[in-house]
Amino acid sequence: MQPVRRTSLIAQVTEQLRAEIRSGRWPVGSRIPTEPELTELTGTGRNTVREAVQALVHAGMVERRQGSGTYVISTSTLGGALTEYFAESQQRDILELRQALDTTAASLAARRRDDIDIANLERLLEERRSKWDSDFEAAIEIDVQLHRAIVVASHNAVYLEFYDSLLPVIEAGIRSRSEKAGEAYHTEHTELVRAVIDGDSERAARVANCFLGSLIAEFPDAR
Repeated sequence: MQPVRRTSLIAQVTEQLRAEIRSGRWPVGSRIPTEPELTELTGTGRNTVREAVQALVHAGMVERRQGSGTYVISTSTLGGALTEYFAESQQRDILELRQALDTTAASLAARRRDDIDIANLERLLEERRSKWDSDFEAAIEIDVQLHRAIVVASHNAVYLEFYDSLLPVIEAGIRSRSEKAGEAYHTEHTELVRAVIDGDSERAARVANCFLGSLIAEFPDAR
């Protein structure tokens, strides 16, 4: 990021922050730099930075979490509106939607993944496994990023935009199920990642479909 000009400071800083999010340098689920850090990065005052961040809060792209920081929740204002809608949805409904999305994304990713995608998937899979028993919160964040990385590997920008709007509720669901059941699902995640890396689209889709289907089966049948 470069220091901004001294005209329309709030608008310029807001646009710079928005650009960091849209570019993926600050991915959905990540914490953005603190106000002092943003002040240094942009060369502006703390009040200007605070107003710029608040503009993105109103736009539904970031949210402040008490005692934790400010986190990216969407890459667009449309995504922010969808995020609010999904936040009110039933967990079973979200899982059924994820079953369709993740299955197709896995199939596309297996056909389109490149060397960068493969390296990212392998890194996230290993980090997820290593953090699970020692740093649960970090493991949950990595779990979410792993599923997102598969969508990234599909190289479909519209798909990723929509999936990003689901990430906050996906993370909440993963955290809730993991806290209650204590199940890590290491085998299932490994099988899914290996299928994508191996370029086996049918196997990747089958693994994703079965995994989400098993989670849906835990809920009573909807009538």
